[in-house]
Amino acid sequence: MDQWNATEMDEEAPTLTEDKLWKNFNREMEGEFHSHLSERVRPYLDLIDNLRLMGIDDDMTLPAIAVIGDQSSGKSSVLEALSGVALPRGSGIVTRCPLMLKLRKQLAGHQWKAIISYRDKTTEFTDPSLVEDYVSRAQNELAGDGVGICEELISLEIMSSEVCDLTLIDLPGIARVPVKGQPEDIADQIKRLIKSFIEKSETIVLVVVPCNVDIATTEALKMAQEVDPEGKRTLAILTKPDLVDRGTEKNVLDIVNNRVIPLSKGYIVVKCRGQQQIQDRIPLAEATRMERDFFKQHKHFRCLLNEERATTQCLATKLSQDLIEHIKKALPGLSEQVKTELYESRKWLSECTEGPPPEPVDKKAYLIEILTTFTGKINNLTTGEVVNDENLFVILRSFFQKWKDELVNSKESYAQMVQDVAKEYDLKHRGRELPGFSDYKVFEMVVQKLMMKLLAPAIETLRIIREAVQTQLSDVSKSCFTNYPFLQCVAMNKIDKIQSKQEGKVSERIKEQFEMEKLVYTQDSIYFRSLTKMDETNPVDWADFDSRNKYPEMLQAYYEIVIQRLADQIPMLIQFFLLKESARVLCQEMLSLIDGVDLDKALCENSDAGRRRNDLQSRIERLSLAQEKLSHFI
Repeated sequence: MDQWNATEMDEEAPTLTEDKLWKNFNREMEGEFHSHLSERVRPYLDLIDNLRLMGIDDDMTLPAIAVIGDQSSGKSSVLEALSGVALPRGSGIVTRCPLMLKLRKQLAGHQWKAIISYRDKTTEFTDPSLVEDYVSRAQNELAGDGVGICEELISLEIMSSEVCDLTLIDLPGIARVPVKGQPEDIADQIKRLIKSFIEKSETIVLVVVPCNVDIATTEALKMAQEVDPEGKRTLAILTKPDLVDRGTEKNVLDIVNNRVIPLSKGYIVVKCRGQQQIQDRIPLAEATRMERDFFKQHKHFRCLLNEERATTQCLATKLSQDLIEHIKKALPGLSEQVKTELYESRKWLSECTEGPPPEPVDKKAYLIEILTTFTGKINNLTTGEVVNDENLFVILRSFFQKWKDELVNSKESYAQMVQDVAKEYDLKHRGRELPGFSDYKVFEMVVQKLMMKLLAPAIETLRIIREAVQTQLSDVSKSCFTNYPFLQCVAMNKIDKIQSKQEGKVSERIKEQFEMEKLVYTQDSIYFRSLTKMDETNPVDWADFDSRNKYPEMLQAYYEIVIQRLADQIPMLIQFFLLKESARVLCQEMLSLIDGVDLDKALCENSDAGRRRNDLQSRIERLSLAQEKLSHFI
């Protein structure tokens, strides 16, 4: 008794009436009252636990109690008193990950049991002394060995006849100055983590504050006031009442009576095990009895017992009641939110592309459907229909026009070349004939030289159009196989290979065409028509035709024929081999995948769209189940 500052105890023992009152109160707390409370609380806690287990907390915030406090505030001692087990202790940051402490009361006689879960690990054990080790190991695994923190949640469910039905989330203690090994911004990290929990309106904030400090200066209460300025969802626990200085007890009572920092949920004073009791290995059950005796015999704090504002047992009961009321108030809004999220998720899912069927027997038919859609779009592309909001022939026509412009612009160089070749011929070969009566070979030489100059632009036109066609074919592949990387990869490789092969064929045909153009040939009727057009103002009388007077026009007339021939022939070669034949071969090879391809591999999804659809499907499933469960409580 002396270790609890006996000078502050009432010198007179409690009267018989007071003793009876306490026994009646205690009997009510531990007997029938707690049984009824458990019956009322458990269904709601199980509901929230089930919703959380389904992953609903990924979609919306669920009602919860978050426990916060400055370092060395006695937070761990409070949680130990509530749970009946020892949690990790030490200097500095002890709680390094959010710890969800789920307490579930068992009927007397049932074996104590606990389940710890984090990430994809779940461990069940029946020895209470292992709790501290399991939690420490979990924190080290998530946050690393040392003094760092982690936002990942650890769940610890304790099933015992000595606990009340309650769920709490323990958060790291608020540090002011980093210690050795901690990052410089550790305080900011912890505050950000705490705020992410307590800023949610669905969360009750349980603030742990020592009685022997100035409550207004504690970081924990300041943070609670920031997110809950009216104190509507904040409950404060005052710890270490045995350490208050003599004469300051009235200050503690003023706080508890809401005269300092008013809180709607108020204050509760608890006296948990001290360090000496822990070292002396005093059991938690014995510490609970000693706590009750402390308040019964304390001259100033005895009044708090009858007001149910003292002891861990009163705290547990109030927390259960507050949580149940909090859950009840939140359920209508939660139900509406589930309905809204369900509606939105179904809408988004309807906008997603359809995925492959789960049954193997249906996968081949689905693959045929996908490949048929692909080949249909490819064929549409080659016939000039709009695919992916684009018409390929609009693009090709612009390139073909540039080729025609290249030919037309060559007329000037052609005329100059004629003069140059004629001069060169006259210098080297002219005999007694008059100027202008050059040999026919001069004409052939001019045409052959010009063909050599036009071959390079023709090949360049082929290269540019190959890129445009390949881009269009690839875009169709991407749009049809967005969700199927294997099919997209196969299609892209085939497109590149086929286009490369067809480009080689067209290149050879173009070179052959230019070699043929060196022959200087056209039908006479075609030639005369062209010549007539060159001199429409002075029609040719073929009966009296004199080639010597028409020599320049003759050269120009033939070149017009060459221009028209090349303007048509080169685009036709490109369209046939690079587009039509490429599309035919591509469709044929893609359809051949139907037989022999690994269907699971071909239809394996690995895309944002596929993941989004799967996420939405899972979300709809859990929201639908949540809606069903909530319907029993609304």
